[in-house]
Amino acid sequence: MKLFGTDGVRGEAGLFLSAELAMKVAMAAGIYFKAHATTNRILIGKDTRRSGYMIENAIVSGLTAIGYDVIEIGPMPTPAIAFITENMRCDAGIMISASHNSYEDNGIKFFDGDGDKLSSEVEKEIENIYNNKALLLEAQATGKNIGKAKRIDDVIGRYIVQLKNSFPRELTLQGVRIVLDTANGAGYKVGPTVLEELGADVVVLHDKPDGFNINEGCGALHTKDLCQSVIKYRADLGIALDGDADRLVVVDENGEVVDGDQLLGALASYMSDKGVLKGNAIVTTVMSNQGLEDFMTQKGLKLFRSDVGDKNVLEIMKKENINFGGEQSGHVIMHDFAKTGDGLVSALQVLALLIDTKQKASQALRPFSLYPQKLTNINIKVKKSLSEIKDLTKKLEELDKLNIRHLIRYSGTENKLRVLLECKDAKKIDNHMVDMVDFFQNNLNA
Repeated sequence: MKLFGTDGVRGEAGLFLSAELAMKVAMAAGIYFKAHATTNRILIGKDTRRSGYMIENAIVSGLTAIGYDVIEIGPMPTPAIAFITENMRCDAGIMISASHNSYEDNGIKFFDGDGDKLSSEVEKEIENIYNNKALLLEAQATGKNIGKAKRIDDVIGRYIVQLKNSFPRELTLQGVRIVLDTANGAGYKVGPTVLEELGADVVVLHDKPDGFNINEGCGALHTKDLCQSVIKYRADLGIALDGDADRLVVVDENGEVVDGDQLLGALASYMSDKGVLKGNAIVTTVMSNQGLEDFMTQKGLKLFRSDVGDKNVLEIMKKENINFGGEQSGHVIMHDFAKTGDGLVSALQVLALLIDTKQKASQALRPFSLYPQKLTNINIKVKKSLSEIKDLTKKLEELDKLNIRHLIRYSGTENKLRVLLECKDAKKIDNHMVDMVDFFQNNLNA
């Protein structure tokens, strides 16, 4: 059984992601981590979904059943789990979240003792253990070897200090008005606290989670309220997080959303000018706009592309000794300050850029023009191998001849095919997107 997708184990809570599956996954992961244990402690955090209670208790049962001690810290951002896992010297960390998905879904993300996401090879090992019934039975502890669990409520302070330390000490947010949308998610407490402690005047939206309203018409995927509020309150910047606060979307002072690739370009350029961009390069994914790559070339910088997923971005960053990268979707990795994508760390770096350069967001965060690009998500019945789809190669060769860059891939978490087309002529994209959608509808939904 395949458990892991592009970012942990994810699915509808109570169906695919049942209490039984969560417990068995926890046992399998615990068995793997025990082979490398130093403290015999694992940290667990979660976002604000109602199903988090069920999954958290199932995971605690699975881990304590094989002899692990568990520390539960409640609702906290995903990057906080990465940081606190290492800070508290735990063998591993677990985040219960389905990120930007609606409340019906949930997920389980793992971090090793260094706060890093697991490699595909380690995930495969855990899957193998999960499918080995004899090993799961053999690993169960008895008597005094059964683990214990405790809840700690004050670790948020450690993460707040870490966030504040990422912001230049010589700068202040005094006099800066920010509208912050926490998506009724894991950042609803820590986000406003950090910005206010650094001096900002903060207007907070969607910070009253009820277990079901996470990401509902708000946050990084739904910015209408944020855009309107930035104008209403005459704010300098709008910041939107997603459900687990590892993603950032920025809105400028005119209430306009800043494209994710333009944001990456602006931050890379700023870091280069400050002399802190390691390797004179950044890492993005195959989804990033060609305009970003051309801009980097003009600046004398390199751009490496990875497969989709911040984990894949991070792998190339480590390999090339690069400290900055991200995805156009808003996952921005500032590796000098965070082990993974961190919406609040990234927001603080954007604010530092604006204050340091004395520019408005509309000027500073759009340093180049984007090539026309269109992404269409097609609901499908079956994820048939792309290599088996008749005449697809011919279709793609036609696009190549027209200088239309293309990316066709299945979603790692949903039954959707994502089709991305990009070129300098927007009309070409529109015409050929209609043709490609019809083609895949006929081949995958007939």
